[in-house]
Amino acid sequence: MSTDADHTVFQATLKPYRSLDRNGFRLVMTLCCVSALISSIPFIIFGAWPVAGFYGLDILALFIAFKINYGRARAEERVRLTYVELLLSKITHRGDVSEWRFNPLWSRLALEEDEDFGALRLQVVSGRQTVPIGDFLAPPQRRDLADALGAALIKAKRGPDLG
Repeated sequence: MSTDADHTVFQATLKPYRSLDRNGFRLVMTLCCVSALISSIPFIIFGAWPVAGFYGLDILALFIAFKINYGRARAEERVRLTYVELLLSKITHRGDVSEWRFNPLWSRLALEEDEDFGALRLQVVSGRQTVPIGDFLAPPQRRDLADALGAALIKAKRGPDLG
């Protein structure tokens, strides 16, 4: 049985953005491999063949860095606001889950901004407890989240429409 108090006022799932998709990754790795192969040919011809191995190590290091980066992209944050509860969930790239529950009446947002860089840090503050959210977002996205969640918090503090 659902009541007005259980009604979702705001809900968002935040995920890190990765601009390079799978096809782009393949293209970059192919171009790097071809470039390393072409660059290593003169070294092999002149007898400095170990240099070609170092080119291979560079490609391997680049591949590992991309895999770690894509693995970290599995992290996410969930924000759900009802009239009686603000629930923040953080799921790490390893699958570990942390949750915080706040009363929306006692919660507020703290947005740290810089005139050159925009929104640097967004935090939910309730009493002595502070939880950062959207750390992996770009400053404009963090600003948009602060605006939307701030407006939803104001609505939740006013209570459900009984009209």
